[in-house]
Amino acid sequence: MFIGREAELGVLESTYQKTGFQMTVIYGRRRIGKSTLIRKFLEGKRGTYYMANQMSLEANVRAWSAQFVEDVTPELEGVIFDNLDLFFQFMGKHCSDEKIVVALDDIPYIAEADTSFLSTFQRGIDTILAKKNIYLILCGSAVSFMEKEILSEKSPLFGRRSNQIFLKPFAYWDAAKFVPRYSYEEKAIVYGVTGGVAKYLTVFDDSQSLEDNLVNQFFSPSGYLYEETTNLLNQEFRNIVMYNMVIDVCANGASRANEIANKAHMSSASLTYILKNLMMVGVISKMEPITDEKNRKKCIYEITDGMYKFWYQFVPSGRAAIEMGRGTVYYEKNVKPRLHQYMGHIFEKMCQDYILLRGLDGGLPCVPNQVGSWWGNDHNRKQADIDVVAIDTMSNKAILGECKFTNSPVGKEVIDTFLSRKGLINHRYEEVMHVIFSVSGYTTWVQENAAGLGIELLGIKDLYEALRT
Repeated sequence: MFIGREAELGVLESTYQKTGFQMTVIYGRRRIGKSTLIRKFLEGKRGTYYMANQMSLEANVRAWSAQFVEDVTPELEGVIFDNLDLFFQFMGKHCSDEKIVVALDDIPYIAEADTSFLSTFQRGIDTILAKKNIYLILCGSAVSFMEKEILSEKSPLFGRRSNQIFLKPFAYWDAAKFVPRYSYEEKAIVYGVTGGVAKYLTVFDDSQSLEDNLVNQFFSPSGYLYEETTNLLNQEFRNIVMYNMVIDVCANGASRANEIANKAHMSSASLTYILKNLMMVGVISKMEPITDEKNRKKCIYEITDGMYKFWYQFVPSGRAAIEMGRGTVYYEKNVKPRLHQYMGHIFEKMCQDYILLRGLDGGLPCVPNQVGSWWGNDHNRKQADIDVVAIDTMSNKAILGECKFTNSPVGKEVIDTFLSRKGLINHRYEEVMHVIFSVSGYTTWVQENAAGLGIELLGIKDLYEALRT
């Protein structure tokens, strides 16, 4: 069953409906669902889809032309080209007035095999395809390559595209559709360990328990996700040792650049290069406190890809047990008791997304256009943080929130701490709403006093039910 991607399908469909040559570039990290999206879009349309391979240009052109013939001109079975110019001439000759979709997936494989490929492709578009009623879709997983070699001004293809789609992970509310039989808390955890990546969501079977799925996928030698981080890093980078070290120290608590460099035993220059690449592929993000973004001293780096975050936090230390077939024992003793703690930051991001969308839908006293977290010194000059800060920069209003993904209900002490942080963010913003999010509910005292204190109480059910479409 195909899930979500309504906006992306809408972009593809509206572009397809336009007459004449059109071109869309689709890119995003591996396993995100780009190929599935293209195949879904192609249903019921006259078109052809080819996924490039890591082989020579000539070999790819032979395979691509054979696929084109099979899909578009089956009466010419056996016609094959190994010259790209001749193939484009053939393609143009056999594309009639009817719109034809030509999708080329994994284009970096061909471009990296022959440096003249993109220039030849440009010539083919300008002299042949641009005159035809063709919808060309180019797709690739190497994000840095796609941005530099396909989308940038220096690319031979620059100026030819109609639009582009940067395919991102599913939001938590769409990720939940992959496991409809799970509880809201279980759906949140599935989102937290997959990062909303389409392929990882599909390996979770909600006819089995959440625990069984986690053990089978992460803590079993045959699990799909057991070796996934190594596989992905090998596909993205040539020497993964340094990348592995940086991710590992971040997973174990290092967040500031100098701390990461020291624990990974590398120079600042090397770390800067590695962080740049890891941010490019979406594994790590640079985080700054909202309303205080220009303070470089407060900048931190975090693993924001859920699958990487979960894997590096739990799998390496359990390898011996997993390889001996005792993954279930390891999970029960070392992972399950720490799941709620692991979900803390992920739940904060879910709550931030909820507040932003609710505000855009008109359900808040202001319309936030930015959302994030804040950290710094409190009124007593002690370290403090605010989990959710949503700001409306037009009216200078702000909404503050506290998030608790714990086994126990939120009590008075949490409320007292939260209220003590009023006025910590930039004074230009008026705090117009205060919200607490709790997975395990609230004590009686909190339920009886929250309204009088001007605090709205929300549970995990609200995060899903309020946004149901």
